[in-house]
Amino acid sequence: MQDIITVTGMILKAEPVGEYDKRIVLLTKERGKLSAFARGVRRQGNRFMAAASPFCFGQFELYPGRKAYNLQGVHIEQYFEQLRTDYEKACYGFYFLEVADYYGRENNDDKELLKLLYQSLRALIHPAYDPRLVRAVYEIKAIAVNGEFPGLLKGISPDSACGYAITYIVTSSVEKLYSFRLSEEVLEELVRCAREYRTKCIPQKFKSLEILETCG
Repeated sequence: MQDIITVTGMILKAEPVGEYDKRIVLLTKERGKLSAFARGVRRQGNRFMAAASPFCFGQFELYPGRKAYNLQGVHIEQYFEQLRTDYEKACYGFYFLEVADYYGRENNDDKELLKLLYQSLRALIHPAYDPRLVRAVYEIKAIAVNGEFPGLLKGISPDSACGYAITYIVTSSVEKLYSFRLSEEVLEELVRCAREYRTKCIPQKFKSLEILETCG
C-alpha cells in the first residue's frame, strides 16, 4: 500500500457509488479540495458509515488510488448533528457547503476558506445568531477570501452602519467575524448587499439556495 496521508478537513459532498461505496469530496487545510472513495461504507455496521457524510469535520487518513484517494481512517471532531434535525438551518448549511465546493480547488491553499466554513456552521447552529446574518457574513467573506471583493456598493457609505459592517466583515479575521449584532433595518440592508455581491461575483446557481429561498 502506498503512503497514507492525513488531512484536516470537512466533507462537502457524499454520493453513492455502486452498491456499498461512497465518493466523498473534502475541503482540506493541506491539499485544498480533493475526492476520495469510502469503500464499503454503506454496508450495515461499517465503522465509517456516520463519518462519511456532509458536514463531518476532522482528520481523514487517505491513500492514493489511480483516480482518487481512498479513505483508510477517520477521526471526526464535529458532526454538526443539529443540522440534521432543523430543516431550514440544514438548507443554509448545504448552501454553505456548495459555495465552498464552488471556490475550493485541488492543491490550493484553502485554509481560510475551510476556517470560514467551519466557523460559519458553528455560528449557524448557535441560537444567538440570526441565520440571515450568518449567511450574509459568509457570502461576503467567501468572496473576499477568494480575492474577488469589489469594494463597497454604489450608494453604501463607509460611514453608514451597513458600510461599517461590510468593511468589518472583509477586514476582520475569521475568528472575529461573528462578534457583532445589527438592528433589523441594518440587517435587511446587509442581506440585500450580500445578495448583490453574490450576483456580481458568483455566477453559479446553487440547488440548496433555490430551496432556501422558497422557504423564506
